[in-house]
Amino acid sequence: MQRHFDAIVIGTGQAGPSLAARFATAGMAVAVIERDKFGGTCVNTGCIPTKTLISSAYAVHVARRGSEYGFAIAGDVRVDMKRVKARKDEVSGRSTKGVEESLRGLKNCRVVEGHARFQSPRTVVVNGEVLEANKVFINVGGRASVPPIQGIHDVPFLTNSSIMDVDFVPEHLVIIGGSYVGLEFAQMYRRFGSEVTVVEMGPRLITREDADVSEAVRGILEIEGIRIRLNAECISLRTHEGRIAVGMECNDRPPEVLGTHVLLAVGRTPNTHDLGLDHAGVATDQRGYIIVDDQLQTNVPGIWALGDCNGRGAFTHTSYNDYEIVADNLLNADHRRVSDRIQTYALFTDPPLGRCGMTDVDIRKSGRPALVAKYPMSRVTRAVEKGETQGFIKIFVDAETKQILGAAILGTGGDEVVHVLLDIMYAKASYTVLQRAMHIHPTVSKFLPTVLSKLESLA
Repeated sequence: MQRHFDAIVIGTGQAGPSLAARFATAGMAVAVIERDKFGGTCVNTGCIPTKTLISSAYAVHVARRGSEYGFAIAGDVRVDMKRVKARKDEVSGRSTKGVEESLRGLKNCRVVEGHARFQSPRTVVVNGEVLEANKVFINVGGRASVPPIQGIHDVPFLTNSSIMDVDFVPEHLVIIGGSYVGLEFAQMYRRFGSEVTVVEMGPRLITREDADVSEAVRGILEIEGIRIRLNAECISLRTHEGRIAVGMECNDRPPEVLGTHVLLAVGRTPNTHDLGLDHAGVATDQRGYIIVDDQLQTNVPGIWALGDCNGRGAFTHTSYNDYEIVADNLLNADHRRVSDRIQTYALFTDPPLGRCGMTDVDIRKSGRPALVAKYPMSRVTRAVEKGETQGFIKIFVDAETKQILGAAILGTGGDEVVHVLLDIMYAKASYTVLQRAMHIHPTVSKFLPTVLSKLESLA
């Protein structure tokens, strides 16, 4: 039996449910297909559960610093990971349930649970049933990459997904990968009480960031007792006396570190390998990401790819923006493009890093004349009041147009404050608009005009 719909949405990550709801509300008949948990990575193993865990870790950290704030807790601060996990599961589960219930409650929408595979550019098979539509939207997300490390199949290891099931504090957690996911888990578990070692193949952490940002983040983590091993050029895994030995080639330190648990945090892989894309003629790149144009259309007319599987962004907010672009273009005859958006994201360590636009390296490569201002968080009143003075604010401005080119805010509230700059960038307004604005004291945002008053040529 073959069922016809106006649109088929494969996957219920950040873009899929909103797109389905928009279409259904417009009177279109929609089929939404989900093979696993509703809500995708963000809801189940990404943003929501990890930030819930980070919040618990932050509370533990502040409690241990009680004497600095003028209070004392009787005895040691003890972490009950079973309760921490239960809190995380409750928050995440509520979101998962909400996504499913909202989809099932949509008029004009049929929810199908099962694994979708293309039969042709217009037909998808699920549980033996053929679904047909003139428009198909792929929103299948990604999963943790498992690199071909020597010994990888000889030892147990964790990923960002499987670590969600951990209800104990590992004695010594070794994290392979010194980028965003790895560093968030490193600080989190160190605060829970684990010994933590981060092993990174590159010469520094989060190498896409400017060197001063990278070094500042490293310093923040090392102050908390996290060991950082860089330039680990040949990583291997083996069991040794009931532990996991992580081997590496480092010039100045022992060639191995022994841990009780290993977390792989070395990137993501798109979930496109088992969709039957070849039957639809949909093109992918060498890494498996679906190739899309500036409006997220694939090479096959009538098929779009949204979210992590298209390689045009690896964040929940880029996925949601994908939905907005596609929906507005199809339903409002708009002309929105991926290239119109400004790169922005955050590293949710404590303090967080808020980033938008170009880095120092990007600007120098472009050859454009620029101004820069850098201001330590130790001179920001709000940071001093909170006792969280680590980090800095750095802003770049085009010397000719006076428009903001990019910024890095590493410090308390940085993940929120960065949006002030981002909105000015989208408005294509001069930085003087922000510089002359009156902000509330004593917020972190209030210091942005002060920072901009200190612009000087980028040497």
